[in-house]
Amino acid sequence: MTDKEVREKLVTRGAESLTDAELLSVILQEGTLGAGSSVVVAERILKNPEYSLTALSKMDIKRLRMIESMGVKRAALLSAALELGRRLACEKPDAPVTIRTNDDVLRIFHPQLSGLDYEEFWVLYLSSANTVIDKAKISQGGVSGTMVDHKLIVKKAVELLASSVILVHNHPSGVAKPSDDDKFLTDKIELAASLFDISVLDHLIVTSGGYFSFRKEGLIK
Repeated sequence: MTDKEVREKLVTRGAESLTDAELLSVILQEGTLGAGSSVVVAERILKNPEYSLTALSKMDIKRLRMIESMGVKRAALLSAALELGRRLACEKPDAPVTIRTNDDVLRIFHPQLSGLDYEEFWVLYLSSANTVIDKAKISQGGVSGTMVDHKLIVKKAVELLASSVILVHNHPSGVAKPSDDDKFLTDKIELAASLFDISVLDHLIVTSGGYFSFRKEGLIK
């Protein structure tokens, strides 16, 4: 497909009809590439396992500009587009969301957490009907951990009159396995929350390749 055909497809059928490579090619069309059409270059980039969308989202402009001689302008456009996508994933939905399965939680958090190179710890606060009352980022740390105050989590749950909470954090290492600190923190939160009849439904560890569920693995009863 030519660059012109991709633009026509975008205009007539909408962005949702485009493949990942076609969407990327729209950004790469800004300026001139010397190694074939933008579609061909975009396909070549995404076929490289080092340049997945998640990997690209972690790169700064200096690194992006070197890929396929992308240059500063196209690298800046791509970086801005990826950041907008990340921020969109972080926005609170207009309509109330009901959590029924882990997939519902992952739809909220996987886009925003799986590509980070540092840890973030989030909490979903739920009503008695498992409707999301609020979601809050409790802390942000480094590559190997983040400090979390269990008292703040429970305090907010009480203030919101939440019936339950779901804990979520990411592992930038890609290893979806809880550390001893993760287990200890979960136990502390579960104990503190129980004093106010608030349940910890689950604690999910999110990575780019999957997730770990404390409840599924029997670490939360």
